[in-house]
Amino acid sequence: MPPAKHAWKFFRAGGVDQVVLGTPADLANLDLLDQKLWVALACPTKNLEFDGRTLALLDSDHDGRIRPPEILAAIAWSRGALADLGDLFKPADSLLLASISTTTDAGKEVLAGAKLVLKNLGKADASEISLADVSDTAKVFAETRFNGDGVLPADSAGDDATRLAIEDIITALGSVPDRSGRPGVDQARVDAFFDQANALADWLDAGKAAGAPRVLGDATDAAAAALAAVRAKVDDYFARCRLAAFDGRAAALLNAAEADLASLGAKVLTAQAEDVAKLPLARIEAARPLPLGDGVNPAWADRVAAFAKATVAPALGGPRGALTEADWVTLQAKLAPFEAWLAARPANALGKLADERVHALARSEARATITALVAKDAALAGESSQIESIERLIRYRRDLLKLLKNFVNFADFYGKRRGIFQIGTLYLDGRSCDMCLPVEDSGRHALLASLSEAYLAYCDCVRRSDVEQKQTIVAAFTGGDTDNLMVGRNGVFYDHTGADWDATVTKLVINPISVRQAFWAPYKRFVRLIEEQVQKRAADADTESKKSMDVAATQSAAADKTAAPAPAAAGKEEPEKKGVDVGTVAAIGVAVGGIATFLTAVVAKFVDLGIWMPLGVGAIVLAISGPSMLIAWLKLRRRNIGPLLDANGWAVNALARINVPFGGALTGVAALPQGASRSLHDPFAEKRRPWWLYVFLLVLLALGLSWFLGKLDRYLPDRAKASAVLHRSPEAPVPPAASK
Repeated sequence: MPPAKHAWKFFRAGGVDQVVLGTPADLANLDLLDQKLWVALACPTKNLEFDGRTLALLDSDHDGRIRPPEILAAIAWSRGALADLGDLFKPADSLLLASISTTTDAGKEVLAGAKLVLKNLGKADASEISLADVSDTAKVFAETRFNGDGVLPADSAGDDATRLAIEDIITALGSVPDRSGRPGVDQARVDAFFDQANALADWLDAGKAAGAPRVLGDATDAAAAALAAVRAKVDDYFARCRLAAFDGRAAALLNAAEADLASLGAKVLTAQAEDVAKLPLARIEAARPLPLGDGVNPAWADRVAAFAKATVAPALGGPRGALTEADWVTLQAKLAPFEAWLAARPANALGKLADERVHALARSEARATITALVAKDAALAGESSQIESIERLIRYRRDLLKLLKNFVNFADFYGKRRGIFQIGTLYLDGRSCDMCLPVEDSGRHALLASLSEAYLAYCDCVRRSDVEQKQTIVAAFTGGDTDNLMVGRNGVFYDHTGADWDATVTKLVINPISVRQAFWAPYKRFVRLIEEQVQKRAADADTESKKSMDVAATQSAAADKTAAPAPAAAGKEEPEKKGVDVGTVAAIGVAVGGIATFLTAVVAKFVDLGIWMPLGVGAIVLAISGPSMLIAWLKLRRRNIGPLLDANGWAVNALARINVPFGGALTGVAALPQGASRSLHDPFAEKRRPWWLYVFLLVLLALGLSWFLGKLDRYLPDRAKASAVLHRSPEAPVPPAASK
């Protein structure tokens, strides 16, 4: 490999070599560092303990994620804007104007923006600018009519007519927020509004021109509306009448059927009932005119009456009692041009404004006036960019190094135990867990996070203030034990702002916390199994006892009603009472004997070990706890934060481990403070059991049994040997088999 252009330094943490970012040269040459050596390659812009506005400025493509090219671009831009890149190693939320470069285009733009902001704030002679000065853009542009964002608020208009026109545009098409925070319009909305307004105005002019389709004058609109309300039903009526004329048998069939009328009889009807409205408009007969008064379907009577008044009378020269099919055709032909004009109305979003107001705006100079004002505002875009550049530089000075130490390396996490992905501390079960991350979907999150091999507790957090707030977190327990961790336990979560939340455990991902905990786990499981079995047996016995008591009480209550037993008949003996089954007793004896023989054999083998007895004890313990400890050791070696962060949208590029010592630092276990004193007197303490006596008796029993079996004879004088005391004769040797 060719020699490196920059001598890098690395530190070891989490089992990974991580680059040291300690000098301006390290930052300036970061683009030369192989990205395989970066700890992370992407991170989200939300749910981080980091300034959201800074992340938004870094996210140049606005996709909600930060990647290495955007990090490198921010460093390169800062290098050009600052006279000394070392200012990034002095985080602060202010910047001296003298520290801005005056030899680069980026520096000149930043300096111009700083001077513009200070001038607008009335501090033109200041030598330093702070983040507070540039963050409140509303304050910066409060007294400025134009601010370079191309958005024109209504109160930036030069006259009332223009102001009202801008308000009408906002009413019809909505607004765009101005840099000062006020609602306004941009050129796109202005063009869209006036294009639609002109189309509507042209359509309105066509309706008022000579030879226009308003054949009935001002009454045309009402006549067309009344006709449209009954058109389908009238067409249906005359079609049925033509069929009746074609075939006399059709008249009876085309009127309401008897079944339909019969079904109406069982219902509570109104004149406007849907079932009534489905019936023909009037009685069907061949060539019968449509009655416009009596004889009309009740559900349509009002609409037919309105049609007769608003359409038939004006169009046919006077009121009519009935309407022939020829008159119906004449009416439709007379109003057809008007209906065609109505159908040609341009579709637009200006319905909230009156047609007359839209026509007036379209034929005025409002469009040209507003367009000129928007262009004048947009012409100051350079100044707006300058203001954003000074905000960017101050934020980069304050935050960029912190992001690098949580992205390029995890120096903050392994050094301060506080990475930007940690959002607070969970207090639960006498412990404080600093490794807390936000979660959007605990089910999906746990699928990937479980690969971290960490003991995880998912908690629903609720904060009840003026408005109830909810969030879900996952906490990694890396110290203590798991005996009292269970779903449903409550704790308190403190977020990075110090606000407290009620936390309830909703899901657990079980993994070992330490080898020590794994050592005791089999014994705890065994004791727990015994407790469960004892509780089950006790519950079953209690149930049976209650049943027996109920039966006995019932029999006692009915004793006085029970007839006395009849005397035994002569020559008949009472049935023999069933005794204890001898076979059962024998079986029990055999079982007890077998168990005793097994235990005796185990003790005998154990005593045979002699001075190797401690090794036997160790072997038994190892056989019980060894597998659990081995599994725990293997999992603890693989425990890392990569899957936890990947589940939150990160792209972790290294196996960032959490070993036992570091895990112990991430989870604090309750302990008395240094220098504290305590009294050991507990008035409610349980009485101490004489465990030493139990142990002594157990050892004494083991020695007695060993002596009885003769296992200690080799270590005792002749008179103390079991064979001598118990007068046991040695077993006779087995004679050799006779030769054939």
